[in-house]
Amino acid sequence: MSLLAIQFIQFFAALILLTNFAMLTQRRFSSLIKLLVFQGLILSINMAFVAYTTQQNELYITVALTFLLKVWLIPFILFRLFIRLHIENQIEPIINLPSTLLIGLALVIFAFNLSIPITEISVTTGRPTLALALASVLLALFTMIIKRKAISQVISLLALENSLFFAATSATNGMPLVVELGMAFDVLVGLFIFGLFFLRIRDTFENFDLHHLENLREE
Repeated sequence: MSLLAIQFIQFFAALILLTNFAMLTQRRFSSLIKLLVFQGLILSINMAFVAYTTQQNELYITVALTFLLKVWLIPFILFRLFIRLHIENQIEPIINLPSTLLIGLALVIFAFNLSIPITEISVTTGRPTLALALASVLLALFTMIIKRKAISQVISLLALENSLFFAATSATNGMPLVVELGMAFDVLVGLFIFGLFFLRIRDTFENFDLHHLENLREE
């Protein structure tokens, strides 16, 4: 892969990281879903770019599936859950915004230092790409921790999957189609299970704040 192609992939990796940073600061579910759609679009464009530069025509099938699932189907299901369950649009984070941004910045610095031994033996991509992808994963995990509502944690989990998907496809110049189909199927099944989980939480507690689950005790 040429130097120019690697720089383009690094640009896409930076966009993924910025969207994960934006998710940390969002206080509305609708904004989180829109950012998730933007991530799916970035993944689709990046995969199309990898397919073009590596001349792997089978990757265009992955591009179509990625666009269908991550840009249209999954966000559509989330919006339907959001409307049907009458979920409040406001999100109440556990910690305040300045502390959130400082911790997020520290995670990015940690990711860049952690990626140094890996990138020194990598021949398929540059150091910034893996570092940015790893930082995106850590930020998605952090977003899951600081959000109180169940659906916001599911969105953060999907953002985590997007970050892992980007890291895998960029580091290996595309994964086998069977692996990608399996991942897509797992994500869809998990999303439907979470939908049933949301219904159960609403029927039991009449809201989606996860602190109610702490009150559950085994009989």
